[in-house]
Amino acid sequence: MKKVNHDVKPGKLDYCQITGSKNLFEAIDLGFQPPCSALRTEKTLREPETYYPLRLMICPESGLGQLDYVVDGTVLFPTDYSYRPGISVPLRDHLELISKESIVNANLKPDSLCVDIGSNDGTLLSFFKKYGMRVQGVEPTNMAKVARKQNRVKTIQAFFTEAVANDIVKKIGKAKVVTFTNVFAHMASLGEVMRGVSRLLDKDGVVMSESQYLLDVFEGHQFDEIYHDHVRVYSLRSLVKLFSYYGMEVFNAKRVRTREGSIRIYAGWKGKHPISSEVKRLLAIEEQVGLFKPAGWVKFRKGVTKAREQFLDLAYKAKKEGLAFVADSCPTRGVVLVNYYGLDKTLLPYIAQLPGTEKVGKYMPGTHTPIVSNEVLLKEKPEYVVILAWHYADYIINNWREKGLKSKFVIPLPNFQIVEPV
Repeated sequence: MKKVNHDVKPGKLDYCQITGSKNLFEAIDLGFQPPCSALRTEKTLREPETYYPLRLMICPESGLGQLDYVVDGTVLFPTDYSYRPGISVPLRDHLELISKESIVNANLKPDSLCVDIGSNDGTLLSFFKKYGMRVQGVEPTNMAKVARKQNRVKTIQAFFTEAVANDIVKKIGKAKVVTFTNVFAHMASLGEVMRGVSRLLDKDGVVMSESQYLLDVFEGHQFDEIYHDHVRVYSLRSLVKLFSYYGMEVFNAKRVRTREGSIRIYAGWKGKHPISSEVKRLLAIEEQVGLFKPAGWVKFRKGVTKAREQFLDLAYKAKKEGLAFVADSCPTRGVVLVNYYGLDKTLLPYIAQLPGTEKVGKYMPGTHTPIVSNEVLLKEKPEYVVILAWHYADYIINNWREKGLKSKFVIPLPNFQIVEPV
């Protein structure tokens, strides 16, 4: 196996980050967009914004989806980065299930060390701690402070590197479980991360990674899962290939509904764990649907175009008829959709968000749409409410119906639909 430099620098990326192959083809070009995390404030609203190319490429050899331009991690993940899984009830429940499943898959004994990379506010590790494990988080943003204060989770505030891994091993030992939830696709310095994992993982340890799945992006026209934070969008084939470079193998894999389509894999040192039949089954499906062929992505782009046209037809109709057309929830993926659809403030005057969260009072990058407390929806009772966090649509709609909101809910993806009040 040829040696490949898995670390990439900010800027243009014209080869596969896993294999080094230059035989790539375009999946979709979303134009130039601002980083999703670059929320504007009253102070910065009139300052210049930087836009970067947003184009997804596919490597048929490795099966990897990747951006062809890498934005510096310090730009994408500033210290005031405001993503918090702990405030979402469905996501909290999901993270607890991951902790339980990981304990079983890794055959953990009480007091085993669990390390979460990109641990954010410490929600996942709080569940490992609840079930009797020792925990250590690694988180570069100020969410590390939230983890320590609110969840009592030990957290190193830093980007994960081989040096950080060495420090953890020296101070508290090797990890029985290393977890990545919606973060393994974010790190441009992939080699640095994998070398760190190799140093950190115990001889019978397990790596658990869950991230958006290229197959679900493909089948559901989920272009909004393509953004600068996600340098890579993994297929199972690409993950199998990646871990093989480091003497490891993927021994279990499953599709999960998180973010309306993720892949959760378990990997360990080669030969240490029996390989599940599900790995072979998913690899075969990826091949059968044409995930690594240009023709399949032509169909994907047509689906994206259709959903966009249906959405904009409704938005312009509502504007013409003087009907209120607003949005609820402001997930990262929503920034891509709003900017790609060109939803300026004349079409979408505001986005409602849970009160008390860090995004309220700020403005969406690009369109400068105000982000306001969602209490406004009950007060104004708009005719249409777009669910930008459409992957939680059922939960969000049921919650609003119980509160008496009778608006029509617009679900933009994976299939455009309008949910009428009962």
